Amino acid sequence: MVRKWEKLNSQHLADYRIFTVRQDKRVSPRTGREHQFYVLESQDWINVIPLTPEGKVVMIHQFRHGTAEITLEIPGGIVDNEDGDPAVAARRELLEETGYAAGDIVHIGTVAPNPAFLDNRCHTYLALDARWVQQPQFDGAEDIAVEEFDLAEVPELIRNGRINHALVIAAFYHYEHYRDNRQD
Repeated sequence: MVRKWEKLNSQHLADYRIFTVRQDKRVSPRTGREHQFYVLESQDWINVIPLTPEGKVVMIHQFRHGTAEITLEIPGGIVDNEDGDPAVAARRELLEETGYAAGDIVHIGTVAPNPAFLDNRCHTYLALDARWVQQPQFDGAEDIAVEEFDLAEVPELIRNGRINHALVIAAFYHYEHYRDNRQD
């Protein structure tokens, strides 16, 4: 049986604005040996699947520095301390990145993005009755183009690799589960 590893000590090593690096020393319950692990501490993240009254999904094209590629994604971002609640962050990010506002925001799932070295969660929200209300308000490090797609196109966009962001794919899995359970 797998057991939790006792934490012997923890030390913060660096702060990089969107995450901090922490070194933990833990002891294996199986061997009794001590090991060091590095953890990226980050605020929780949100993803938003905005659906218009016409059944379109509002998506964004954005350059991502990690892969040096322009990706096709849904709006998302960090839950700021001022947000207090991931649902507040979902509404804020939707408006900032797309200019759309939602009639209703529904939490449809949460994942641990990479529990091997990240300590946060990513919460997915469905934004119902999403309507364009203003120009997007990008921060200085964003360059985003907004495009509406038929929701029925999403599975093919995932299959053909146009959508390849793992958290976006997980968000659409949560949407599928939400949709299927609402039809019961």
